[in-house]
Amino acid sequence: MPGHFTQPHVAQLKWIWYTVAMAGSAQLRLFRTKDIPNPNEYVQALKGEYSRWAFNEEEAPLKRGSWRAEVFEVPPESPLDLEIGTGNGYHFAHRAAQFPERNLVGIELKYKPLIQSVRRAINAQAENMRGVRYNARLLGNLFAPNELNQVFIHFPDPWEKKRQQKHRLIQKEYMDLLHTLQQPGSLIEFKTDSRSYFDWALEIFKGSPYRLERVSFDLHQSEFAQENFVTHFEQIFLRQGLPIHYALLRKSPSAGV
Repeated sequence: MPGHFTQPHVAQLKWIWYTVAMAGSAQLRLFRTKDIPNPNEYVQALKGEYSRWAFNEEEAPLKRGSWRAEVFEVPPESPLDLEIGTGNGYHFAHRAAQFPERNLVGIELKYKPLIQSVRRAINAQAENMRGVRYNARLLGNLFAPNELNQVFIHFPDPWEKKRQQKHRLIQKEYMDLLHTLQQPGSLIEFKTDSRSYFDWALEIFKGSPYRLERVSFDLHQSEFAQENFVTHFEQIFLRQGLPIHYALLRKSPSAGV
């Protein structure tokens, strides 16, 4: 009927709205691996030794909608999780090794941490993971609606100055995008050492389609501390005496896209 949108149409509109909102931003720039004139060892590793385990920015979008079937070769009901910004890969490798029944994709823009993350996972005997060299703001290029399960966002760049806050990863449009890409009942785990970023994120979380299940302004002094995996950056912040701020969000089990 005219004016009626199906769920796939709504999902596509959300993705278009987000990319329009980000149009012109330097944060969307993505330089091609093949155009690097003098590739270092990590760039070469992505194209060579670890090419089975990691995809560059031209290969990864070709997997959209087929991560389970073509990449991991698992049944459609097998969980597919995402870590946004793997850093040095300690959590990435831990998560893949601890949950072999789940599949894990790690997205990282920089070559060195991407290769470090994949290498750590391989050394941990985890083959249920893949790394992706891509811009995390463009997830709609990588995943289809309802393709993802759990999402981990640990210590994203806080962009502390007021004029920089528009560059923060957590934005209303981005939460709408994640909600589109995740299956009903899925979780988002968010951690940061920045109180100003956490306050900012909480306001966006509360206005998003997600249900806020857990909040702590000092994770390591909370009831959630025992089940928390301490990341590399987390260790640095703890040594500095900084509290870790934590939130857990859930997409409604009955939600569509």
